[in-house]
Amino acid sequence: MEGLFRLVTLCLAVFGFCVDKTWGVGLLSPSKLKMFVDEVPDMPRISGFDVVNGVSVPKSLKIGMFRKKWKFHRDLPPTPVFAYGTSKSKATVPGPTIEAIHGVPTNVTWQNHLPLKHILPWDPTIPTAMTMAKKGIPTVVHLHGAIDEPESDGSAYAWFTAKFKERGSTWTKKTYHYSNGQHPGNLWYHDHAMGLTRVNLLAGLIGSYIIRHTAVEAPLGLPHGAQFDRPLIVFDRSFRTDGSLYMNSTGNNPSIHPQWQPEYFGDAIIVNGKAWPRMIVRRRKYRFRILNASNARFFRFYFTNGLRFIHVGSDSTYNQQPVTVNKILVAPSEIADVVIDFSKSESNSVILANDAAYPFPSGDPVNKVNSKVMKFIITPHQELDTSRVPKKLMEYPSPDMSSASHTRYITMYEYTTKSDEPTHLNINGKSPEDPVTEKPKVGTSEIWYVINLTDDNHPLHIHLGLFSVLSQTELVNLDEFKECMMKLKDATKCHVDKYARGKNTAVVAHEKGWKNVYKMLPGYVTTILVRFSYVHTNASYPFDATSEPGYVYHCHILDHEDNVMMRPLKLVN
Repeated sequence: MEGLFRLVTLCLAVFGFCVDKTWGVGLLSPSKLKMFVDEVPDMPRISGFDVVNGVSVPKSLKIGMFRKKWKFHRDLPPTPVFAYGTSKSKATVPGPTIEAIHGVPTNVTWQNHLPLKHILPWDPTIPTAMTMAKKGIPTVVHLHGAIDEPESDGSAYAWFTAKFKERGSTWTKKTYHYSNGQHPGNLWYHDHAMGLTRVNLLAGLIGSYIIRHTAVEAPLGLPHGAQFDRPLIVFDRSFRTDGSLYMNSTGNNPSIHPQWQPEYFGDAIIVNGKAWPRMIVRRRKYRFRILNASNARFFRFYFTNGLRFIHVGSDSTYNQQPVTVNKILVAPSEIADVVIDFSKSESNSVILANDAAYPFPSGDPVNKVNSKVMKFIITPHQELDTSRVPKKLMEYPSPDMSSASHTRYITMYEYTTKSDEPTHLNINGKSPEDPVTEKPKVGTSEIWYVINLTDDNHPLHIHLGLFSVLSQTELVNLDEFKECMMKLKDATKCHVDKYARGKNTAVVAHEKGWKNVYKMLPGYVTTILVRFSYVHTNASYPFDATSEPGYVYHCHILDHEDNVMMRPLKLVN
């Protein structure tokens, strides 16, 4: 879809003028950038705790958002970006990796140092914080996968501008408190301002956050240490010839939304801030925490020489046991925690590749350029490797449907013009501003039947709650059921059980654990068990989860989330 839009003019014909002020600066052909010439960076690491007399204690951090220039490729001019860092000179894209310790809180004061004007086009016709702010670019940080108090969750309406001059309706405080009470795992932080998430992330506001727990992780024997345990943040971007980021300035329905497009797809594949980088590795095992931080692109990763992934964790939790696979499908915001044993490679180099269609699953096939991700150059000599992958990883309570206290139907809709161009998407026929309808009780589990009436695969993310996928059932007579749902907006009145009788698609082995985001198949009912307590202990939260401003759940295709596939979630006692 995006490729077609790039062929049309950037001028809004219906209004008779050009809205792209960089008119005349051409798009860069990605073939102009030679692959595998830049080393993949290991982003700066920041400790989220202090050590006093041998004891880990809470730490307070100040991390800012800055406008600066970033070099994405050796042959590309520096690119204006928004970047996280402890100072402008130290800010990076992605931002620094924050490393926390289980049970030791981290406090972060997120500081907005951004200018008055955005570096990317934004659309005032969708609900956006920018239309409410007059003194700068609104931002707010969400720690994705965190189990923390609502005041520190990064509500879309808790945005603030530079020096906190303007604040959104649910803004609570300057310093966020992350309790780090959940099990060890992979999180990430990113902007979450209402209606601006897609442009603020595209500008560079993303970063990794890891919770470690030596007592339970060290006995596993997995590869460890900064050299052999590396976050890899993967995303796509397009550039102009002057190095600036390209995002379309014309909407697919310009008379309705002047700028908004249903999905953003970039031509260049970026890993840790470099386009198609390379990494020199030794003939031994490495652990990679692979995050898909794209706006809309899915990645189906594989190695060109048949090397395999040992999958040890999904999102913020470990698997119960490792699963060896040839390919891994990773949706936007998902994290695949894998071990790669380069000693198994018969060659001295291998390319990490991608074959996921875009939009996924029924869009265009990848081309020669965006089918490549990065290259690993493997040293020729075998070495002693004391790391291992155990047969058992982490034991969590198994999902128990009988423990569910409530059942809900969550329906995903897409609305289009007569020419079948999307105008907006939503959940249960409602917008984020509509009154909250999902009010789970703290400490309980619920069954959610997620009904996807669209043609797209939607990665559903639930703030605070972890969930396990129980089944995926195809809807029969979909057009008939969809017609009823578009009219009544009620799964029970439309007799969903009558239609949820198609084929059952098994959940892949490495995604059967507890997750905070999952890919909802188009034309399917996906049944999930959502848990609103710690899954590793079933203990209650050490904070008041019922306080304001509550939480949300949403599609993590950012262009969908912004317009307006997100709903509030309010916990009660």
